[in-house]
Amino acid sequence: MRVIFAADHAAFALKEILKPFVFSLGYDIEDVGADVFDPDDDYVPFMQAAARLVSANPHNTCAIIMGASGQGEAIAANRFKGVRAVVYYGEPEHPQTDAVGNILDMTGSVRNHNDANVLSLGARFLSEKEAKQAVKKFLATPFSAVPRHMRRVQQLDENI
Repeated sequence: MRVIFAADHAAFALKEILKPFVFSLGYDIEDVGADVFDPDDDYVPFMQAAARLVSANPHNTCAIIMGASGQGEAIAANRFKGVRAVVYYGEPEHPQTDAVGNILDMTGSVRNHNDANVLSLGARFLSEKEAKQAVKKFLATPFSAVPRHMRRVQQLDENI
């Protein structure tokens, strides 16, 4: 699987830390920017570049995108067909369970239930260790392909 990286100034340093980490996990990586730290850059072009690549091959490409909160970055990415970007800036304070009582974690659940293919990190809310753990879990968790989950993912793309 190819992993695309994109970040603005607020997450540039974290991106530079995560790229070799993800490469060490055995993934092919591509960086679509920012190429240098620029405190005046805008996140939108970088996120659009990443989302275009994921949209072109949503089953074999994913992205790790980053900004201050991850929110605007996910909004920008989710405008592309086949892109399912989710925001991560830490685990919930209280344990969460699904309808049958299984304990859930955020990054595993979004992959397993929603086939999320873009993880948007809120760099100002995460430590390096937390970001690495989230990225590792996100990349390692497969989509469940349960019929109800497949149906919902298909519905997301119907009107894009």
